[in-house]
Amino acid sequence: MSEVLSDWRDTLPAVRGKIARDAELAPFTWLRVGGPAEVLFLPEDEADLSVFLKGLDASVPVTVIGVGSNLLVRDGGIRGVVIRLGKNFAKVEARGEARIYAGAAALDANVAKVAAQNGIGGLEFYRGVPGSIGGAIVMNAGCYASETKDVLFEAYALNRQGERVVLSNREMGYSYRHSDAADRGDLIFVGALYQGTDDDPFEVTKRMEAITERREKSQPIRDKTGGSTFKNPAGHSAWELVDKAGWRGKPFGGAKFSDLHANFLINFDNATAADLENLGEAVRADVKGKFGVELQWEVKRLGETSPLPLGERKAQGAG
Repeated sequence: MSEVLSDWRDTLPAVRGKIARDAELAPFTWLRVGGPAEVLFLPEDEADLSVFLKGLDASVPVTVIGVGSNLLVRDGGIRGVVIRLGKNFAKVEARGEARIYAGAAALDANVAKVAAQNGIGGLEFYRGVPGSIGGAIVMNAGCYASETKDVLFEAYALNRQGERVVLSNREMGYSYRHSDAADRGDLIFVGALYQGTDDDPFEVTKRMEAITERREKSQPIRDKTGGSTFKNPAGHSAWELVDKAGWRGKPFGGAKFSDLHANFLINFDNATAADLENLGEAVRADVKGKFGVELQWEVKRLGETSPLPLGERKAQGAG
């Protein structure tokens, strides 16, 4: 039996940003559920983040969250350090040659807006993607037949040693709602450079407004939701399978799938993370049984199902 050592949180690197112990994460997610982070770090800027990573014990788990639009934090919380990038990572600016830079904390919708203002086409779809650029880079976010892989020129990240890494579009290894780069597990994305096309600002804005109108009519954007719950299986629409299986609007604890869009999980009555995840798993099993199709989660689920006992926190931060 391994010896219980002193709390690893007592030896964290000195930084300019904010560090909080046992920090509640529910307020940072659109579903408004989930337990605390053992440590929450809000870096001041990229240099501050680099210092923190260089000084952090390599065995302490690190998890990065954005604005929490497609994130389900389990009720037991998240071990180790959770890093959330703030306003100093939200810069958006045109860089010439129909290129636009966006920090990882920049909202996707704001990137689309700035691109339109500068006569850059090709990024209009981001107006319909809830969340921030960091998440979009990692999961190849997209909608309405366009994806991040169609416009990304290169992405910027820090590794666990605090070193800057530049990845080309090809090196990201994109596929449907996935990137091979995310599977590495040692990268924290801090920004991206996009390649659009020269276009008329008025025409780009018109296309963007059409996406906004379509989204507002078809998605429960004012509810506590996590965006699209399941990926679309080959040859199917996830929402149709959920609907045909009889789960549209059906309560499950404090959770349900939206009456407006059957692929959107809703926290409609003080749901727990377990309510939401168990509902998703029940739907997956029902759809598999009725139609022989296996739904895959698009919402990212993180953390423990039950709280980490205080006596089990080890110096390395891992159980």
